[in-house]
Amino acid sequence: MNYWFDITSAKIIIVDDVSTNREILERVLEKEGYNISQSKSGEAALKIIPRSLPDLILLDVTMPGIDGFETCRRLKEDKATRNIPVLFISARENLEDITKGFRVGGVDYITKPFQNEEVRKRVKIHLTLKLSKEALLNQNKILEDKVEERTKELSETRLEIITRLGRAAEYRDIPGFHTTRVSHYCGLLGSACSLDEKNLDLILHAGAVHDVGKVGIPDKILLKPGKLTPDEWKIMKTHVEIGADLLSGCQSDIMQMVHTMALNHHERWDGTGYMKGLKGEEIPLVARICSVCDAFDAMICDRPFRKAFSMEDAVATIEELSGKHFDPKLVKLFKKLLPEIEEVRKKYPN
Repeated sequence: MNYWFDITSAKIIIVDDVSTNREILERVLEKEGYNISQSKSGEAALKIIPRSLPDLILLDVTMPGIDGFETCRRLKEDKATRNIPVLFISARENLEDITKGFRVGGVDYITKPFQNEEVRKRVKIHLTLKLSKEALLNQNKILEDKVEERTKELSETRLEIITRLGRAAEYRDIPGFHTTRVSHYCGLLGSACSLDEKNLDLILHAGAVHDVGKVGIPDKILLKPGKLTPDEWKIMKTHVEIGADLLSGCQSDIMQMVHTMALNHHERWDGTGYMKGLKGEEIPLVARICSVCDAFDAMICDRPFRKAFSMEDAVATIEELSGKHFDPKLVKLFKKLLPEIEEVRKKYPN
């Protein structure tokens, strides 16, 4: 996969008091070409990291002196280091520790003994997200420096990054073309809502990124074949906040829309959703559109905990939840679009 930034030049620091652990992780990642350094304690890491800012930190939890949680908390308090993604890699695998890892600012939590390929993929995903976000934050500066004929090319590049962010999330959750289909459904439903041409183009691309926060949810929860426990469900719901945080800070129209969609797509028409408990038209229209489209397509996909619904059953469920989870007007419009929806499904099958 080619990026307009060089991911292989990324700098990674491994913080662990056990030298064997550090060496194993370095061997796992060195084939990717990353610039890797090591630190044997939280205290040492807090001195090294501000002087030579890495792109990503792999951090053990249990260490003498300052543990990994405290190290992460201090990094997040420092303006210079707060945006560096921290991936915890720890033998402590209880939900309380996993939850604490996210609470102090970690973006991921991998339990030992880890799988080498899992570490490589998780590192690649979070580096891609970080470097993509940094590239997007630099868009205003780039646009000021480039002449008019470059605007179209820059816009296409920006939309490509948005698409890649969506695909990164999709690799973790629903396989196939789920995000692609959702984005097309959003475009169809947005058109039925008489969105103008500009916002139609934006929602078509924004729909692909609504669940990007799932990259921060542990596999044992995201891919669990059975029902989640209350504690696991609490962690699962944080994907909304993680996604909104990853997409925050940009002033472009597309980034503002994807932020709105990521933050609000689990709000419900009757006010029983999360994270804010918004009700009715308090929920932004683009999030209401995404909610219907995402729920429908998730139903027709196989999930770790159930088989795919038939299209008829999925439509019946959407109707049943009209006025509860979903905007009744949007449900009526969505039903009228079913022939077009079916064409999208045929073009982008599971």
